[in-house]
Amino acid sequence: MEWLSGASSLLVVVAALAVVHRPLGDFLAHTYTSTRDLRIERGIYRVIGVDPESEQTWQAYARAILGFSLVGMLAVYALQRLQPVLPYSLGLPAVPELLSMSTAASFTANTNWQSYLPESTLGYTVQLAGLVVQNFVSAAVGMAVAVALVRGVAHRRSGTIGNFWVDLVRGTVRVLLPISILGALVLLVGGVIQNFNGFQDIQTLTGAAQVLPGGPVASQESIRLLGTNGGGFFNANAAHPFENPAAWTNILQILLMLLIPSAMPRMLGTMVGDRKQGYAILAVMGVLFLALWAAAMVFELAGAGTAPGLAGAAMEGKEARFGIPGSVLFGIVSTGTSTGAVNSMHDSWTALGGMMPLLAMMLGEVAPGGVGTGLYGILVLSIIAVFIAGLLVGRTPEYLGKKISTTQIKLASLSILITPALVLIGTALSFAIPAVRADVEGTSIWNPGVHGLTEVLYAFTSAANNNGSAFAGLTANTDWFNAALGVAMLLGRFLPIILVLALAGSLAKQEHVPATAGTLPTHKPLFVGLTAGVIILVTALTYFPVLALGPLAEGLVA
Repeated sequence: MEWLSGASSLLVVVAALAVVHRPLGDFLAHTYTSTRDLRIERGIYRVIGVDPESEQTWQAYARAILGFSLVGMLAVYALQRLQPVLPYSLGLPAVPELLSMSTAASFTANTNWQSYLPESTLGYTVQLAGLVVQNFVSAAVGMAVAVALVRGVAHRRSGTIGNFWVDLVRGTVRVLLPISILGALVLLVGGVIQNFNGFQDIQTLTGAAQVLPGGPVASQESIRLLGTNGGGFFNANAAHPFENPAAWTNILQILLMLLIPSAMPRMLGTMVGDRKQGYAILAVMGVLFLALWAAAMVFELAGAGTAPGLAGAAMEGKEARFGIPGSVLFGIVSTGTSTGAVNSMHDSWTALGGMMPLLAMMLGEVAPGGVGTGLYGILVLSIIAVFIAGLLVGRTPEYLGKKISTTQIKLASLSILITPALVLIGTALSFAIPAVRADVEGTSIWNPGVHGLTEVLYAFTSAANNNGSAFAGLTANTDWFNAALGVAMLLGRFLPIILVLALAGSLAKQEHVPATAGTLPTHKPLFVGLTAGVIILVTALTYFPVLALGPLAEGLVA
């Protein structure tokens, strides 16, 4: 029965995505290739002093992203520090300095990691003017980078990859704003709250007093999911009934997370003039996602362990209105799309079941990945795959009509090595430095032993991959975690972006290479299997030792 419920929910999601895949993908392609600007866009360009007709080199594109992100990060930091003097602060104090910096880095990097209780830490002005704004623009930045890489593949002998400011404005105005407004209205119908009521004292049915927080939740909920951001208005995130009231709103939120990432392969195919290439990329994403979802369902429904066995199901940390199928689908989607929203506590999943969201992030969040980040991440891995295929047959590899030489493979390799390095170094330092280890084990970790190791590993995996979900068993509001996770979020976001843009620039300079009899077809099942295999192999070789010390060891003991 549970399998039937899970499969039917998945089929509903897939059917809905199939309906919008073509029109949304083509609309995305039109958005970033159109030569006409909307009136509101022309007004924005005049205000910020941008010539929309100008093109940028990859270096200029990267400088624009870094400068814009730095200004955004400083603005979010300042809003938190100035909170007591802002309107609608709800009487809340200023956020401490290190926590403010960590939060600013988190939302600027599209991670939305929250080491605090949102409803009792941030007032409405900080939420709306700081966090919600970053939900829009950080998502638009990710989409812009993906489009820049696609242009690098599509352009011939060009020294430019587009204009960041145009891509940023168009992604925000034409894509994110209209869809998020529609999504917020539907969520309102579903019971998600939207008000400025602050904290209200109520009397429960038993006569006890209780304080309930209000807030403009629906508007933030829509963009945080659509932009694969993930930061919740409430500490319970999408498990809170004010954020996610019913089973059908749960499905809607899953759709919002998958909407743009699943349509971007169609955009790729349209922009490079070969839509079969987009379908091949989508197939790789789908294969990896289905494998993760099926494995998580198996482990969670098996309910290995004494407590789940006695209860008849692994329902600890899960909402009854979603059950295991709704919790598993939401969890795999949120970690596979770099969203980080949760409707159940991953810390309470079974040991091997909880390893699946962890693996979804360790795969590089390409199943199907975040808005933009998923597409450029899997394109980098596809370049690695064709390079390996070229080595096997002894010829220069090609991908989408461009030769993959030493320059491209170095940039691609460095890009996929940054995140694992941040994850493993951060986890190791948390236990290797005596003073830090004493603080982590004495203050942060709720569960000793291998499960505690998994909690720390999950935190750094989530931060470095810009996911933002937590294992819910780790107190991260400490000096060490605020600083270390903040650094991991920033480096995990912007170092790969710089390398991807450099890759786009190197590809854009090349002439198109005609396919020959020796060219590996990159639109057929062989390439789909090869790319999926490379992604799994890279992940297994990189993370298996630490997984063996954490969730695998715990699962085998259970």
